[in-house]
Amino acid sequence: MKVTTTYFTIFCLIFALCFTIGCDNKDKQSAENETNENSTEEKKTDTSYINIGTAPSGGVFYQVGAAIAGVVEKNIEGLDWKVTAESTKGSQENIRLLVSDDSKTEFAMANAAISYFAVRGERGWKKEHSIRAVMTLAPNIGLFVTTKASGIKSIADLKGKRVVVGPAGAGFEYFLNPVLEAHGVTYDDFSSLNATYFGAGEMLKNGSANAAFMGGAIPIPAVEDASATLDLFFIPFEPTAIDSLVKEYPFFDKRTVPAEEYEKILTEPFDSLNVGSMHLITAEQVDEETVYNFTKTVYNNRAEVVKAHKAGRAINEKNVVIDVGTPFHPGAIRFYKEIGIWPE
Repeated sequence: MKVTTTYFTIFCLIFALCFTIGCDNKDKQSAENETNENSTEEKKTDTSYINIGTAPSGGVFYQVGAAIAGVVEKNIEGLDWKVTAESTKGSQENIRLLVSDDSKTEFAMANAAISYFAVRGERGWKKEHSIRAVMTLAPNIGLFVTTKASGIKSIADLKGKRVVVGPAGAGFEYFLNPVLEAHGVTYDDFSSLNATYFGAGEMLKNGSANAAFMGGAIPIPAVEDASATLDLFFIPFEPTAIDSLVKEYPFFDKRTVPAEEYEKILTEPFDSLNVGSMHLITAEQVDEETVYNFTKTVYNNRAEVVKAHKAGRAINEKNVVIDVGTPFHPGAIRFYKEIGIWPE
């Protein structure tokens, strides 16, 4: 009887010990699970959502913006960023989105001419908009296109004609007004029409427009398309007008279009204008560290942007720091100084 009692006592002790160890392990496992859940929760809160305003899909702004978004999200170091390219109406809307009180847009594409006037509160902008440049991108080569049969030989000849001046609401007037004024012409002197570049080409073909302004990276697809069926003529810029524009505004600069870019139209190089480079902008209030990391990632992985669109070639040491009239953000300046390309 005593032996049986002793065995029973030992059994109870062993059972109690196992139960205690099991509970302890269970508690440890629960604590570990709780820690892991907290870590996961913490990780989630560390994710930053970065939005880039572009333009309607199908255009260069959207293509380049989407390429930059993909490159940054893929290559950002030490940070969990989800980067999205937003389709917008373009430069004007992007600038307003950046500076709005409830802004969810951190970066945007814009035409440098439009940014120039927005940051100063001039030419239609009722107040100064606190935007800052991140990097200067591809030039926007301007061309006034007509047919040889139109008889239009100069920009002054546009008076009294039907002229396509870009899509409605795109903001082309910010750079076209100065160009026209330098040639003694205003919007009131002709019938202004709105259309996309391909739409403008169709209007030249069917005769509903006498001339059209087109701009962008050379060669412009819509110009090539129209030249397949039309005998086109590029209306020349007056040399003195080009000189005065370049002198007055930092977003204008002289550009020469090689004849081989438009073999059906040109027999010799054509003197043109960059009417406002595409550039990447942000708001003044975006923190320096965010802009620094964004700029660094885009620049160091620029070859990947080129794969998506050839405009990415403009992301180089000579071009990105060009002053087009909008002050640079301190975060961008910090990176450019770090790699020795910021002009002192």
